Amino acid sequence: MTQTRDTVLAALSRLALPDGGDLVSRDLVRALTIEGDSIRFVIEAPDPEIAKRMEPVRQAAEAAVRALPGVASVSALLTAHGPAPKPAPPSLKIGGHPTPQAGPAMVAGVDRILAIGSGKGGVGKSTVSSNLAVALARQGRRVGLLDADIYGPSQPRMMGLSKRPASPDGKTIIPLQAHGVTFMSIGLMLKEDEAVVWRGPMLMGALQQMLGQVAWGELDVLIVDLPPGTGDVQLTLCQKSHVTGALIVSTPQDVALLDARRAIDMFGKLKTPILGLIENMSTYICPGCGLEAHIFGHGGVAAEAEKLGVPFLGEIPLSLDVRLAGDAGTPIAAGEGAISDAYASLAQRLVAGGMA
Repeated sequence: MTQTRDTVLAALSRLALPDGGDLVSRDLVRALTIEGDSIRFVIEAPDPEIAKRMEPVRQAAEAAVRALPGVASVSALLTAHGPAPKPAPPSLKIGGHPTPQAGPAMVAGVDRILAIGSGKGGVGKSTVSSNLAVALARQGRRVGLLDADIYGPSQPRMMGLSKRPASPDGKTIIPLQAHGVTFMSIGLMLKEDEAVVWRGPMLMGALQQMLGQVAWGELDVLIVDLPPGTGDVQLTLCQKSHVTGALIVSTPQDVALLDARRAIDMFGKLKTPILGLIENMSTYICPGCGLEAHIFGHGGVAAEAEKLGVPFLGEIPLSLDVRLAGDAGTPIAAGEGAISDAYASLAQRLVAGGMA
């Protein structure tokens, strides 16, 4: 019997920790890998002192997983967060005129860059971006999420982050981590209600900094949540970096698709491949009576994808739980349920297609 991520986590969740909770509820399991009958994972303690006391837990975790049917070998490593990084020097600033650059550049350590775009606001592009990042991380991918919606950076709230990133030298920016995702946003450098009042060159410079000065580490995929429309940030990303391709998010109704077509046309002019279309807010199931309603229509994005000859990657339902999870800082893809499953299926299609 081949074990799955869920069965392994279920076994680990039955191990109670001395100070309360378990390895799964405390979010201490990292880098879970299943290769046939061999299973590897990392237990990440909050700090080195706690890690010294957790060796019995590590041994118990190995034994619990080894007891699962069909498991031949188990390797559990114990690690810990290092000491807190130094505060960011006052000289670290985001924004400014871009540095001259000859052609597109690679982002150090990043294998693929996926741009998440839409022709207009209000279609849930940022919600899709954060949940897709978390879903890919749950698939075992090394994922980064860059909030490039500089005028309206909502990702810090949806990812549950507010700490200002550190910088050891006033140049390199140390990104934050949440839900298995490496994360950076201009919103982390500002007060939550502070407006960004910049012209194009400042936007271009900020994006260039967040791509080139952030220590992203080794990533399989960097998801870039773009602003709505077809402006300076999109142009800078596609012209100054090697973008693997773009995913277009739209709701099903005609007025949203009109703007989505403009985004598709923009990426075409920038020679950025369209990897697929996603229909968000596709259907609504009444929690009281179970009635299925198509508030924004249904199937319009799939029909558009067929018309354009690009993949249709899936439908994401409309649900109150998505909004509640985003406001609470834990994307719904980090949990269980129908919508989490929809994002897991979307992530699987991207991985299977070599896009992530």
